[in-house]
Amino acid sequence: MRIAVVQNYDDTGVINRFGQPCPEEYDRGTVESVMAALQEGGHETLLCEGDKGLLAALERFMPPEPQARPSGFVFNMAYGIQGEYRYTHVPAVLEMAGVPYTGSSPLGHGLAQDKVVAKRLLRDAGVPTPNFRVMRRGTESTGDLQFPVVVKPRQETMSLGLQLLHEPAELRRAVERTVTQYGQDALVEEYIEGREIYVALLGNGELDVLPLVEQDFGDRETRLFTLEDKMHTAVTELQTICPAQIGSKLATMLRDISVATFRACQCRDYARVDLRIDSSGQPFVLEINSMPVLGTTTTYALAATTAGHSFSSLVNRILDVAHRRYFGIGIP
Repeated sequence: MRIAVVQNYDDTGVINRFGQPCPEEYDRGTVESVMAALQEGGHETLLCEGDKGLLAALERFMPPEPQARPSGFVFNMAYGIQGEYRYTHVPAVLEMAGVPYTGSSPLGHGLAQDKVVAKRLLRDAGVPTPNFRVMRRGTESTGDLQFPVVVKPRQETMSLGLQLLHEPAELRRAVERTVTQYGQDALVEEYIEGREIYVALLGNGELDVLPLVEQDFGDRETRLFTLEDKMHTAVTELQTICPAQIGSKLATMLRDISVATFRACQCRDYARVDLRIDSSGQPFVLEINSMPVLGTTTTYALAATTAGHSFSSLVNRILDVAHRRYFGIGIP
């Protein structure tokens, strides 16, 4: 099967450089690993940029069959180039052009990327999430918010702009910093002290819940997974534990909450839910990542490996799950 792997690496393929630039991209080593995995699965691959030239490249590589049926598939790894809700951009173009692809729809990515909307959906679904407020100035009423709180941009990923505040007097400056730097509202939510758990999900109808992963902060004073941790530039490298050592009753609760989060946010094919468990054993969903990184050393890959997947089988399983969603059958 023809599989186009779509990424965003070159940011010049736009009409204008206008809007908030995307701060994240897949590293080339990861993209090459995914390409190799797909080739190992017997597929013909092409690497494409998710920019204004994408549709022309796809039409050359996978022209429609006589009945106008798709002759190929996109493995989407594109975070977007610029603007708002960047995860939605490539999927929206593919929807318009009639090209099937892996991962969430524009709706699913938009809901997951907007942390405020996602938290409201979770509340409506009865999923526990930390108490929060949305602020633009930092002088708005905090209501019943309990300090410490975490301040973060409403739409960003990778822990960008994450700030932990212990005192209300710090709030105004922190919110102003977020609004100025990112041009978006600040989400202010109660900080949950406790264990941090990641739940990797794979599938659609019947979801596979992969083994739980715990982020071990050791004796670190600030128990947050920061941008420096994600980029592996922190002074101390954090440890991940998989499977997380959690009692069966709590583990079942975490799985059920994560599946409910996936459904509430309209995700598809694969995602990762990030949770905290407080000292009383109560879990809280922090957020859902609708396009978790698929690098060989990431928490998602670690969960899959623990479940018995090789990296190649994981990548091809994601493709098969998406193919089944579109056409009702797995890839022949």
